[in-house]
Order: sequence, then C-alpha cells, then structure tokens
Amino acid sequence: MAAPRNVTVEIGRQRDVESAKEDSPTSKKTWGSRLEGRFPLTQWEVAAAMSVFLIFSVGLICIYSTMPPADYEKILRLPRTISDLRILRDHLATYAKDYQAQFMLGYCSTYIFMQTFMIPGTIFMSLLAGALFGVVRGFFLVVFTATAGASSCYFLSKLIGRPLILWLWPEKLRFFQAEIAKRREKILNYMLFLRITPTLPNTFINMASPIVDIPFHVFFLATLVGLMPASYITVKAGIALGDLKSVKDLYDFKTLCVLFLIGSISILPTILKRKRMYE
Repeated sequence: MAAPRNVTVEIGRQRDVESAKEDSPTSKKTWGSRLEGRFPLTQWEVAAAMSVFLIFSVGLICIYSTMPPADYEKILRLPRTISDLRILRDHLATYAKDYQAQFMLGYCSTYIFMQTFMIPGTIFMSLLAGALFGVVRGFFLVVFTATAGASSCYFLSKLIGRPLILWLWPEKLRFFQAEIAKRREKILNYMLFLRITPTLPNTFINMASPIVDIPFHVFFLATLVGLMPASYITVKAGIALGDLKSVKDLYDFKTLCVLFLIGSISILPTILKRKRMYE
C-alpha cells in the first residue's frame, strides 16, 4: 500500500507546483489572461493608482486654494489649440505678473500632475511658460517641471506600470527592451539620444524605463539634459504665439534635423567604440 500512497503524494506535489507556476506574476498564462481582458490592472493595482491620483489631486487643490482670488473658470481651462493658448495667455498675463511666486507654484504643480498621469497638453504648458516668463526663466521652469513630472511617472510605472504598458504598447516595449539590452554599457548615451530626438514618445519612455530596468539616476540625468534642446525650442516659440499657427509648426524639417544631429553626438562614443572593435 505504500507505493500507491507515495505516487498519490507525488502527483499532488506536481499539481501544487504547476498551480503555483500558473499563479506566479511572471507566468505567461497570468500575463496572457490580463491582456485578453479589456482592462489589464488588478483590483489592487487600480486601488494603488487611485490612491496616488487622490494624493496628487488633494495636493493640487490645496495649492490652488492658497492662491490669490481670480476667475478660475478662465485660468483652469487647459488649452487644446494655439488659439486657446493665446486667450489663456491674455487672461493670465497680469495675474502671473502680480502674483509671480504663487503662479509659478501653481504652474509647476499642474505641469507635474499632467506629466505624472500622462495627461495630454504639456506642450501647451511649455509654450505658456515662454509666453509669460520669457526664454530664460521659462526654459528653466519647463526643464525642472518636465524632469520632475517624468521622474514621478517613472515611480508610478514602477508601482503599477508593467501590465498597463504590456497592454498598450507590447511591440514597442519588446523593441525598446531589445535596444536597451544591446546598449547596457552605454545606456546613458542611448537614453540621451532618445530624449533629444523624437524617436520614441516621452510618455512611453517614462513608463517603460523602470520596466526594462533602467536605473533611476540614468533616467533622471538623461531626462534633465536630454529635454533641454526641445524645451528651449518650445519656450522660445511661446514668445511669438502670434506667428504660430499649429503645434506641428514647432518641429519642422529643419528643427528635426538639428535635434537628430544633437542626439547623434550623444551616441557617437558608442559608434566609435564599435568601429574599433571590428577593426
């Protein structure tokens, strides 16, 4: 009787092992079942995302509640076109001048909030910085807020981003992961290239970076330095909103060539190293 009992115990153990593999967060079946559904996040992940969103929202409301009184119906309306931006600039010009410190705090908080939760429209915020604060102050303001917002999005993605990005951009993520794997030794140079050039969307880079194990210090430095050229172009364009017809006019062929030229300089050491290896 001992033999059949041992066989039964062994079969039970195998079933337990197979069940554990299927329930593992890294198992293909688990990820596949997530992707087959309409929404990939679990209840815990949705609760975590909502908690973070609530904390940021409360902070933003507290900041706005301490600002001097104004016509918030006009101030809080996010622009979606260049025409909307011109109207918003006219409404905010006096307010931003009279309450500069409070307005900058509200501006930075709004920009970081939008960047963290991937809300479209940050390019209009960058243009607005140039229109209201000029090139120098607007440039530093945009670089600071864009870097802070991207960093915040990085940590949010580290918390709940993996299933979401696998659901939204599975092919793009595989491509990004393969490119990062080939450039581990010069990952900072490659990240600089991606930030400077419009090769991949910044929103995708913010979300995908922690998923493909890019260290935060590399992500932060590449973001801080890499966003400078595009930020300068956008802020400078904000000064002459009257001459700007569409957001597409910001990045014409000449501007894109300049950005790719600057980006190519960042990966030049990697290219030279590979050339020496094959000589």
